[in-house]
This record gives sequence, structure tokens and C-alpha cells, in this order.
Amino acid sequence: MSQSASKSTPLKRLLAANHQAWSAFQARGQAEALKTLTGLYEHSDWIVEQAFQAVPLSQLASPAALKHQLVLVVASASQEVQLALIRAHPPLSAKAKIDDAIAKDSQSEQSLVGLDRCSPQEFAALTELNAQYLKKFGWPFILAVRGPRGSGLSRATIIQTLARRINMPAEEELQECLRQIHRIAEIRLDERLGLSQSLGHAVWDACEDLAKITETPGELTVTYMTPAHRQAAQWIADQMRSAGFDEVFEDAVGNVVGRYKADAQASESGSKALMTGSHYDTVRNGGKYDGRIGILIPIEVVRSMSSVGQRLPFDLEVIGFSEEEGVRFKCTFLGSGAVAGRFDQATLEATDSSGLRLADVLKEQCRALDPAALQAMARNPENYLGFVEVHIEQGPVLTRTGVPLGLVTSINGSARYMVQITGLASHAGTTPMGTRRDAAAAAAEFMVALEETAGSLADCVATVGQLEVVNGSTNVVPGHVRLSLDLRAPTNEQRDQLVKSTMSLLESICGKRGLGYSVEQTLLASAAPSDVGLAGAWQRAIESTGLPAHPLPSGAGHDAMKLHEVMPQAMLFVRGENLGISHNPLESSTSHDLQLGCEAFIHLLDQLAASQTSKA
Repeated sequence: MSQSASKSTPLKRLLAANHQAWSAFQARGQAEALKTLTGLYEHSDWIVEQAFQAVPLSQLASPAALKHQLVLVVASASQEVQLALIRAHPPLSAKAKIDDAIAKDSQSEQSLVGLDRCSPQEFAALTELNAQYLKKFGWPFILAVRGPRGSGLSRATIIQTLARRINMPAEEELQECLRQIHRIAEIRLDERLGLSQSLGHAVWDACEDLAKITETPGELTVTYMTPAHRQAAQWIADQMRSAGFDEVFEDAVGNVVGRYKADAQASESGSKALMTGSHYDTVRNGGKYDGRIGILIPIEVVRSMSSVGQRLPFDLEVIGFSEEEGVRFKCTFLGSGAVAGRFDQATLEATDSSGLRLADVLKEQCRALDPAALQAMARNPENYLGFVEVHIEQGPVLTRTGVPLGLVTSINGSARYMVQITGLASHAGTTPMGTRRDAAAAAAEFMVALEETAGSLADCVATVGQLEVVNGSTNVVPGHVRLSLDLRAPTNEQRDQLVKSTMSLLESICGKRGLGYSVEQTLLASAAPSDVGLAGAWQRAIESTGLPAHPLPSGAGHDAMKLHEVMPQAMLFVRGENLGISHNPLESSTSHDLQLGCEAFIHLLDQLAASQTSKA
């Protein structure tokens, strides 16, 4: 029996509409289903046929399970077959009339975004870029013009995307075309089956609305305690109130806190609360989803529960953490650190670029100079089931794997260093190659060797992000190089092994070349492995959507790291578009993937509710 027919619960009934649509589709039988899905992929019905051969329709738990199977079929095909699939699609037409030879679905999609209404300038740009693209790659440019929400991209965005993707490596662009083909099919599937992405649309729209609040017109920048930051906090609080939270307030450092109270029986028995959330500040010119979906997904789920009077056997505390990025005052995790009871009073002396002290800014904006208020922010871990965080992945793993959701196994520990390599500056023309003590050549050898070393260790990464030839000159053999090191690994043991291997490399290379070196540690952060119980709950929640739970570590730091210091934590990743790019205006996600994030969150709450009820 498929999971779509599994035992219903009050929380699962929030997802009833799509479950009913899927059950009705399955009830038609496989032969009728194949007819319904004719043309889902342009002139390529073999994809659906092979998917049903691999896993019969009756055994597919959900639309997500079907889509995943379709991805697997295409991924397992030869490159020749993949290219044939791409070439079965029409080029984006900039004609006054969409070509009648194009399949009806494609005609409708291209007409929706107005490709038959291009201005002369748009027509010229599309024509020229299409020609350049075809000449470089040998296949037509493929783009799901319905876009990440399904409502259609602007012609300007289509042209910008085509211009950007012309510069992609051929193999990566081929894979991107296949991803766009799956996106086209995903939207068509909704229309064929009558599926709704209402929660995903709501989160996507909320991300767009919140992104309108910014310090800098034309880009998204919201740094700590600026007017835009204060406006964003008020917007989040308003959303919590309209969603039906019972308590909404802003604390001493600007965290926005919403509590959705437990049912009466649990409240009387003093049940523990579940904490969730993420940050709402951004980097400069950042993305709309980083941090924010971890606030907005729980808000929309609470809105759904509140609308039908559904309560949990525990309080749900959702926190929009005020500061995580460290942009303005160079102090990271101020919001979650305060909640964890880890607020360092010394940070009050930190200053921004204009010389304003954090203490003075907080005195004006909040109550942070009241020691009692700061102390009251620290949560008692004994009162909590733990902390869970939903976050956009900020990387390419889920995109390349072809799965929308990821199970975070650990937040990587890290070590950072500033390294000085000292050789001998000498005349570039008169110093023979064999006698040089070239610090830059040593740095180059070290970087290449480090790339190989980190790549040989599971889930470890190493980055030289800053590299400077001190007092460098065109005609001087470099005598002094300064570089940064950023080393990350899923466990402290792996991190320490990576550090040891890195330092051995540095010593060996400098020793061989007769160079000196020094190393200054600037950061040592512990890894935050996911709690076994909460991670298991996330795994089952992902599987309840019909998807496999793909495990991966988080290379980036998150608010969950700070809460990890005092309570169990586990994270869920949602796939990002554009190879998961983040801290960038290209950061994006689809309403379908956000919908799955909402569904997984509901399934997680359902499991925890069942667990708490059984203990009562």
C-alpha cells in the first residue's frame, strides 16, 4: 500500500487535497495514467513509461516519488539519449507568432511570458543570444519560462538568464538543461493531476514580500539594527499574529518570537516546547531565502493549523533570529547566542564602520543594556524537546543529486588561520630558477596539494580565500606571501586530521624550498552533529513525502550551531536553484521545493506529537 493511503492524522489532513488527487490518479490504473501524462516531457513519453516499468504506479507514494523516479530515468540514460531529449524541445521563440509546429504545452508556456510580444530590442537580443548559444553547445537553450513559482518569468529575466548560461561549461549546461526540462514537467504535472502548491506559494510570496524591505534599493541588504532591520522585524511579527500565534514579542536583542500554544491537556501538564526558526538579517546584496525560509515555513504551517483549530501536544516556539551574518558589527550569532545563554557582554563594545558602538545602538533600539532582560532571554534546555531548523542548502549537492530535500548529518567544525610564507625577494631577471626562494611558487604548490588532500578526506573542504604577495612587483621574485586558510569537516576528529595534514603539507613544501613560515589561528569552531533522535524524525518526515532522505553535512554555519551548545538540534535542507548559489541575488528556490519543505515540517510535527502523546 502506498504511503498516500497510510493512516491519516489531524496534522496529515492539512495535506489532504494533494493526497486525494494522487489517490484518484492512482485509482485510474497505469494504462490510463500513461495517457494522462502523454506529453509531460516534450515528444519523450518513454521517460514516464520507463519510470512505471521501474516502479509501478501503485507503489509510488506521492507526486514527489513519481518526479524523483522520472529524474532517475533521465539520469541513467546515455548522453546521446539525454541530448535527444534536449533537442526534442523547441528553442525559445521571439517571433510575432509562436510556431504552430511547437507542442501545445510549449506554445502555451511561451505565450504566457509574452515571447510573441517582444519589443524590437528584445527580439534582437533573443535572436542573437540563441544563435550564440546554439553555436557553442549544439543544442537549443532550455528554460522553464514559468519560473520558480510557476507564474512566468519576465522577458528581461529570460534574456539575462540566457546571457549568463552561455558562459557555463558544456557538461554543466547540459545538466542544467535537463533540470529545466524536469521543472517544465513538474509544473505540467500539477495541471494534469490538479495538484496544489499552496503552502509553497505562500512561503515563496512571503520571501518576495519580505525582500522588499532593504537598506539599498535594487538589492537585498538588511543588517543588524538598521531601519530596514527594524521594519523586517515588525513585518515578521505581523505575519505571526495574522497566522494565529498566541504570543508574539520582540526580545532584548531584536529576536522576533512567536508561540503557538499546546492543546489544553498538554498545557496543563506542563509539556516541553519545540523551538524552531532561523535568521532574518542578510549579507550585503544577498539572497531572499537564506535564513528566512526557516522562519516563514513554520509560520505558514501554523497558519494552516490555526485555520482548522489544530493544536499540538507541545508549544511550538518560532524565532526569527535578529543577527547571524555578522555584517555590521562583525559579531556573528548574536540572536541565537543570546537565546542559548551565550551572549558575550564584551560584544557590546563592538563598533560598526561609522564608529557606532553596539551598546549604544541597542540602547536606542532595544532593552539590551538591562542585564535582567539579557539574562531572561536564555532558555532552560530542560523545557524544550530541542531545536529544528529548515534552511536553504546554500550549495550544489541537492541540485546535482536531483533531490529537493536533504537530511543534515552535522554542521561542520572549522579552523581558520593566517599563514605567512617567507622567502627571499630578488631580481626576477638575474636570479636563476634553481636558486630562487620564491614564496609565491611555494604558496601555489601548497594550494594545489591542499586541494588534493582535502578532496581525499570524506566531506572535508579547504579554502585559500585570501592570497597576497606582500610588496609584490613585476620584476621581483616574491619574498613574502600572506594567505588565509579555512578548513572544515563534519566532526572535530576529521577537522583535526585535516589541520594536521595541512600543516604537514606546509612544513614539507616550505622545508623543501628553504622557506620560513608562520601560522596564526584565528578561529576554532566545534562541529555540531545532528541529534540522533531529531535527525531520525527528519529522515522519516522526508520519507513520508515519498522522497529518499539524502544525508549531507552543512559546510556553512547556522543558528542551530549555537542551540547545539545547550539542546538537541537537527536541520533540514531545501534545494536551491542555480546550483544552490547563496549570499547572491541569484539565490532561489521553487514553490514546489518549498512546499515539500512545509510538508516535511508537518510530518516532523506529526511524529513528535505522536511521541509526546504516547508518553502522556
